[in-house]
Amino acid sequence: MNEQVRTADYGYALPEAQRNRVLRNTYWLLALSLLPTVLGAWIGVATGMTRVLSGGLGLIVFLGGAFAFLFAIEKTKNSAAGVPVLLAFTFFMGLMLSRLIAMVLGFKNGPSLIMTAFGGTAGVFFVMASLASVIKRDLSGMGKFLFVGALAIMIGGIINVFVGSTVGMMVISVMAIGIFSAYMLYDLKQIIDGGETNYISATLALYLDIFNVFQSLLALLGLAGGERE
Repeated sequence: MNEQVRTADYGYALPEAQRNRVLRNTYWLLALSLLPTVLGAWIGVATGMTRVLSGGLGLIVFLGGAFAFLFAIEKTKNSAAGVPVLLAFTFFMGLMLSRLIAMVLGFKNGPSLIMTAFGGTAGVFFVMASLASVIKRDLSGMGKFLFVGALAIMIGGIINVFVGSTVGMMVISVMAIGIFSAYMLYDLKQIIDGGETNYISATLALYLDIFNVFQSLLALLGLAGGERE
């Protein structure tokens, strides 16, 4: 099911019906995956259970949990356990996001900042989905450059956890919005062209793009536009 067969130009030799099915299943699962994320974020904010996860401890828990889930998703993506594992991962990501959401809610205009970040992320997704459906050019070459960019952002983010620079956080957030918006276009184009045939892997890729754009946009809005009581 996951074998990729390239044609003479740049496309993949997959029937259009199969590509459309993967895209449709991906969109449904992506929408479903947002529910555990919201639940995890709500539980985290309501209970305050993630407040202790600051600095190095928070980084260890996040990276350890995220990589463990990513490994599990890769192992189960072709089985019936793939969807529950993916949804468990999105719940975990919601919990990890709750610290940022709680911080933003501490501002007088916190709820409006969250809605702005949500609307901005939805707008980015709509634009990238529209572009992916009309662009005819092969974008597979973008992958290596986007990976390097994402790696640089991750390293910069880890360093900034210990440095605690507000300016550094803003720069990283702006870079992340740009990189993961482009990643969104790249991943959508891969699905449309038939380069990704597993809808669980496709959903995971798009979910991470959306999560990173939303998180970065929310952090940027909080740092630049948060109003103290």
